[in-house]
Amino acid sequence: MSKQDASVKSILFALLANFGIAVTKTAAAVVTGSGAMLAESIHSFADCGNQGLLFLGLSASKKLPDPKHPLGYGKAIYFWSFIVALMLFSMGGLFSMYEGIHKLSTHEGLQRPYIAIVVLALSMVLEGASLLGCLKQVHGLKRTKSFWQWLKTTRQSELVVVVGEDVAALLGLSFALLSVVLSMITGNPVYDAIGSIGIGTLLIVVSIFIAVKVKGLLIGQSADEETISAIEACLNNRPEIEEVLNLITLQLGAQVMVAVKAKMAYTDTALLMVHNINACEVELRKLNPAIQWVFFEPDIEK
Repeated sequence: MSKQDASVKSILFALLANFGIAVTKTAAAVVTGSGAMLAESIHSFADCGNQGLLFLGLSASKKLPDPKHPLGYGKAIYFWSFIVALMLFSMGGLFSMYEGIHKLSTHEGLQRPYIAIVVLALSMVLEGASLLGCLKQVHGLKRTKSFWQWLKTTRQSELVVVVGEDVAALLGLSFALLSVVLSMITGNPVYDAIGSIGIGTLLIVVSIFIAVKVKGLLIGQSADEETISAIEACLNNRPEIEEVLNLITLQLGAQVMVAVKAKMAYTDTALLMVHNINACEVELRKLNPAIQWVFFEPDIEK
């Protein structure tokens, strides 16, 4: 399974789950008058839009290089992932906080709270299934790394977004369920409003985490350490190279650019050196098909 296949499956799981949940939550919010439920429904519709943007980003990143973008469009997925973080912050977090603060003074009380409880419980099951589907895809990619190591080192911003959204959704649903139950038991609708504020705070924290993660990729980040180590090992074991003087990698979405400065083994002619360099480039691409560009500079010192 390719990394892009894993991303597409994870996004699709999340989109299907969020759309069904969003429609159900909206109906329940209208019937019960729950501010926390309304905040959750807006959150789910925003997540649906976010998954659409991630699909757009994946599609844009596959465009072939052209004269204006000689290294391709791979980083388009980082741009759209950052937009998703902004939407999660504004449409999700800020709106939920506004709704909660507004309800503190104007809440008329919950109607038919049992409906809200059933819908929230069902939504938790669906969101849990979406998160498990995403984690299954991550498990196939992280290999021997722990989940937290993968989260810190991965260059797949779209998977980070989906995981972040699913975790925020599950925690948000827990807040909403707790607030509705407390409002029903105590008869005090303030708990429902507090739940909406808590959901908003949670979404803002998650959106900031995603934005910080994607920022590094947008600016220009190297390939992960595992990829760099494999490239270094490949080059150091080549008989055509005496010493690797410098190595630079750049992650461009699903693709990688490699720039090498190396002291080449002695050859009788420049043409033979060119053949040796070409052989090294071929081996690098065999090692990692994600390597699309290799720039090789023969030299004698750093």
